[in-house]
Amino acid sequence: MRLLRLALAFTAILAVTVPASAQDKSIIVASTTSTENSGLFKYLLPIFKEKTGIDVKVVALGTGQALDVGRRGDADVVFVHAKPLEEKFVADGEGVARYEVMYNDFVVIGPKSDPAKIAGSKDVLEAFKKIAAAKASFISRGDKSGTHVAELKYWKEADIDPETGKGSWYKEIGQGMGAALNTASSSNSYVLSDRGTWISFKNRGDLKIVVEGDKRLFNQYGVMLVNPVKHPNVKKELGQTFIDWLVSPEGQKAIANYKIDGEQLFFPNATGKPST
Repeated sequence: MRLLRLALAFTAILAVTVPASAQDKSIIVASTTSTENSGLFKYLLPIFKEKTGIDVKVVALGTGQALDVGRRGDADVVFVHAKPLEEKFVADGEGVARYEVMYNDFVVIGPKSDPAKIAGSKDVLEAFKKIAAAKASFISRGDKSGTHVAELKYWKEADIDPETGKGSWYKEIGQGMGAALNTASSSNSYVLSDRGTWISFKNRGDLKIVVEGDKRLFNQYGVMLVNPVKHPNVKKELGQTFIDWLVSPEGQKAIANYKIDGEQLFFPNATGKPST
């Protein structure tokens, strides 16, 4: 009993004297619904933990919301896909540096009936024009995500104001990629999706890829450490360890190895150096 009491006392002293960072070897990563819904994190994070012992807790939101989480200091790392917003995040001093990690592409998904007659097209702007002209049902995430930012960019470049279609053919849902695909599936609508989430999506119904291959559909992902000078609670060393692993040959190989039914979802393209 005496030995037991001594052991318990030693444990209590150790808990007080050991730094919190050593007790809680975990970080929070604010990321996109596409990296979560695609299953990438479920695949990557156990590999990273086995290598480093660090737990990663993911908060999956649209890119705009994920960056807001970083601005509040409620995450250690931000891993998203809207380069202009990421560069502003770093320029504003909210992030330490931005590293490119991987890419895939966006695809336009639509019903097999294809009321806008766009199937097989490689021109996303022409496809959007035809969707608007046909007043064909289109589901927008409407959540300030990287995908939503890209969608609005395509409408603008096509010289279309989707606001005029609100309440009729253009519907904003304010939710993530999985929810948008589910809504499109149940309503036989068009929707813009990242390819990774589409490949992993099972409830396709009558949906299929109708437009792909346009260079404008390129979708780059970047990762940033939240600025620990602004937010002293940020776990700088652990967060940077995660970033360093993602852009290392080992992390890049793990990203490339993630496949569903033999199909690769993301393509690593890290240089190992900050892009901003």
